Amino acid sequence: MAGVATIAALTAVLPATAPGLLGAALAFLLASTAVAVLMRRYYPHRRIGGCNVVTLLRAGLVCALLMPLMADRPAGWTVALVAGIGLAMDGLDGFLARRSGLVSAFGARFDMEVDAALALVLALHVIAGTAVGAEVLVLGLIRYVFVLASWVLPWLQGALPVRRWRKAICVIQIAALIVLQTPLLSPGQGIVLARIAALLLVGSFAVDIRWLWRHR
Repeated sequence: MAGVATIAALTAVLPATAPGLLGAALAFLLASTAVAVLMRRYYPHRRIGGCNVVTLLRAGLVCALLMPLMADRPAGWTVALVAGIGLAMDGLDGFLARRSGLVSAFGARFDMEVDAALALVLALHVIAGTAVGAEVLVLGLIRYVFVLASWVLPWLQGALPVRRWRKAICVIQIAALIVLQTPLLSPGQGIVLARIAALLLVGSFAVDIRWLWRHR
């Protein structure tokens, strides 16, 4: 329930309507239910741990960012602030997992999917609230395109080696989307930033796909 309480509290700073609050809370409840079901099957530890609680709270922040979209008041400083908090918390869950001995493939995947959801929601904010065009959807949809492709090409489901540069590019992706929520850049500069971040992200996926192909 902490996630729902977080969403409700954020109505004090994020533009929200009653339907938007209800939709965000429902999205979080559905997401947390799915996590609970999958955790029972795939999570190898007996304790949930603070690491997964942090990731679940990050999921709550992502759901809260749906409220300004549903209120037709996308982007802006408050969206950037909430997303920035979510990005800052991204390193905390991994730290807590390592410190408490609760590192797991499930936790890593959970963290990755929250990152992907945050990127998608922020990309929708950029399209709805700024002059940056649909090319920014590359930053929000590429993970989901990859997952869909893996259903057709099962070798894409292989385990990838841990690479620090992959996480660094993910941080660049989210950070760029956060900056694009604000009026700090001119429309032209925003488009350039979005395209640079998209090129880095596409390059990262291309390297991973090549590795999976060679080790299929």
